[in-house]
Amino acid sequence: MTDHLQEQEMEIEALEAILMDEFKEIHSGESGLNTSNRCFQITLSPQDDDTDQSTTLPVLLALIFSHTEKYPDEPPLLNVKSIRGIQVSDLKVLKEKLEQEASENLGMAMIYTLVTSAKDWLSERYGQDADADNVEEEESTKDEVIIPHGEPVTVDTFLAWRERFEAELALERAKLMPESALTAPKEKKLSGRQWFESGRATAKGAARVNEESDEEDEEDIDFDDDDFEDDEEDMLEHYLAEKSDLSTHS
Repeated sequence: MTDHLQEQEMEIEALEAILMDEFKEIHSGESGLNTSNRCFQITLSPQDDDTDQSTTLPVLLALIFSHTEKYPDEPPLLNVKSIRGIQVSDLKVLKEKLEQEASENLGMAMIYTLVTSAKDWLSERYGQDADADNVEEEESTKDEVIIPHGEPVTVDTFLAWRERFEAELALERAKLMPESALTAPKEKKLSGRQWFESGRATAKGAARVNEESDEEDEEDIDFDDDDFEDDEEDMLEHYLAEKSDLSTHS
C-alpha cells in the first residue's frame, strides 16, 4: 500500500531545497482553494534571475497548490494568481493547462513539473523579448505589404523581352547598312586596288562625319592584306596618273 503522506512530505522538502525563497507555506484562507490542508505558494517569473524580482520583472505569478489525500495518485488542488502584470484571461488559460498536465502525470510527484511548465508558459507569453518580437513581426508584415506596379518581372518575361529587344536592334542596324553590304556575299574580298578604285579612299574623309555608318562599313568589308600589298604599286601609279590629269586640266 502506497504511503501517500510520506511521498508528499518528501516532495515538499525537495521543493524547499530547489526553489528556496520562491517557495513558502501560506494559510489555506488566502490560497483560494477549498481545503483545510496545508497550502503552498511558489513565486514564478518569466526567467531565472538573481535580481530583485519585486522591482525589475514585468510580471510575477503565484502558483498555489495543496496535496489531496491520495496525491500523487490523484491530482493536487491548483490555483494561479497574478502578483504583477498578468491578465485574468491568461490566468484561466494557464490554470487549465496545468490541470491537464497534472492529470497526465498521475502516479508520480508532479509539482516541479508543473512549475517548469508554468515558467515556460510565462516566458513565451510575457518574456522580455516578447514585445520586441511582436514589434519585429509587425514591421516585417508592413514591409511585405507592397503595392504592385505593372507586370511582375520573371525569368520568362525577361527572356521574351530580351529577344524582342535584340530583334529590334538588329533591324535598326540593318537600316543603317548600305544595300550592297547586305546583298554581297560575306566571303567576297576586295583587293587593295578594287577598294581604291571604288572611290572609298577619297570618300573616307567625308565618311568620318557619320561615324556609326562608317563603323558598319568597316565591319562588313573584309580586307585581304595580301591583295592590298600586291596592288600597292598599282595604286600609287593610278594615283599619280590622276594627279597628272588634274594638273593638265588646270
